[in-house]
Amino acid sequence: MTQLVEVPQQDAFQQTEIGSIPADWSVQPLGSVATAVASGRSGSGSAQGGFPVHGSTGVIGYTEFPEYSGDAILVARVGANAGKLSFVSGRYGITDNTIQVRIGGGAVAAFVYRQLEAKRLNRFVFGSGQPLITGSQLKSLPLAFPSFEEQREIGTTLNDVDALLAGLDRLIAKKRDLKHAAMQQLLTGRTRLPGFEGKWKIKRIGDLTDCTAGGTPSTGVSEYWGGSIRWMNSGEIHLKRVQEVEGRITEAGLHSSSAKLIPPKCVLVGLAGQGRTRGTVAMNLVELCTNQSIAAIFPSFEFVSDYLYYNLDFRYEELREMSTGGGGRGGLNLTIIKAIPIPLPSLEEQTAIASALSDADDELTTLEMRRDKTRALKQAMMHELLTGRIRLI
Repeated sequence: MTQLVEVPQQDAFQQTEIGSIPADWSVQPLGSVATAVASGRSGSGSAQGGFPVHGSTGVIGYTEFPEYSGDAILVARVGANAGKLSFVSGRYGITDNTIQVRIGGGAVAAFVYRQLEAKRLNRFVFGSGQPLITGSQLKSLPLAFPSFEEQREIGTTLNDVDALLAGLDRLIAKKRDLKHAAMQQLLTGRTRLPGFEGKWKIKRIGDLTDCTAGGTPSTGVSEYWGGSIRWMNSGEIHLKRVQEVEGRITEAGLHSSSAKLIPPKCVLVGLAGQGRTRGTVAMNLVELCTNQSIAAIFPSFEFVSDYLYYNLDFRYEELREMSTGGGGRGGLNLTIIKAIPIPLPSLEEQTAIASALSDADDELTTLEMRRDKTRALKQAMMHELLTGRIRLI
C-alpha cells in the first residue's frame, strides 16, 4: 500500500540549481530523458475521423489517419495559450503550433508532465507580437528525478487527484444543467410543484414595487470614503448573494451623491457594461448602497423576493436584449426594469419554487467548495511530492 512519509531531516537533502531535493534524487535536463521534442506538422484536421488533432488551443479537429500514438506531453508553442500543457495517449495528430514531448524508458511521462506543470511554462514565453516557446527552451529545463518506481507512484497519485477533480467538474456541470431545466419548468408554470394549482397572473415590476439606481460620491473628496456604510460597485454583482462588499462611504458621502441606502432582500440588476455585468442579477442580504450602474428592486408584500431573483436570473439573455442602443449593446435603465412582465403564482407557490431552486444552489455551492478545496490540496501535494518533502514508499 502506498504511504505518505514525511522526510524532515535536513541532511537527507542536497542543494541544487533548482533548490533543495532529496540526496537520492538527480537533476537532469528534460532533453536527457526525452526521445523527441518537436513540433507537429501543418494542418488543422476536420470533423471526420475518430482520432483527435491537437493544436495550441486544444482539440481542433479529427482525422482518420493519426500520425502518433502512445503517451506524450503536448505544449502549445505559439499564441495566447503558449506554454499550456496537456497529456495525451492513444492515437492522435498534432499541428505545427504544438510541441510534442515524448519521454524515453528511463523516466515516467506522467511524472515529467507534473514537473512541467509545476514549472508554469508560460513564464518562459517570449515575444509580444506572437508569444512563443521553443523546443530548445524545453529541452534545457532542469528537472528533479527520483527512482523510476517513485516517479510512477507520484504520477499515479496526482493523476488520481485530477480524475477526482474531473469527476467533480462533470457532476457540477450536470447539477447546473438540472437546475437550469428546473428553472425552465418551474418559473414558467410548465411543471407545478405538488399541491399547487390555479392560474398565474402576469404583472409588470413597476406595478408591484418601486426601484432605484444608486450613485457614487466624488472620489476626490476623502471625507466621503472610508466610513461605515457599505457601498457596492457593479463588479460585485457577480457575487449573486451579496453578504459583504469592499467599499465603504461616510454619511457625508451618502448625502452628497445619489447613493441611497437600500434594505436587505432587494433584487439587484446590473444596468451597464459590455461584459457580463449588464443584465446580471443579484440580491443583497444586508443593508447597503450601490453605484449608479445597479438598479435595486425593492421587496414588497406583492411578491417573494427570492422568486423574483430566480425569475430574472433565468432571463439574463432576455435582459441584455432589452438594453437601449442598437442590438442591445447599450444599457438597461429604470424604465425598462419597471416594464418587465413577471409571471406570478400565489405567494405560497413562489416561496416553494424559490426554496427548491435555493436547495439546488446550496448543493452546487457545496460541490464547488469541495472542488476548490481539492484543487488547493492538489497544489500542496504537488509541491511536497515533486520536491521530495513527502515520499511515496
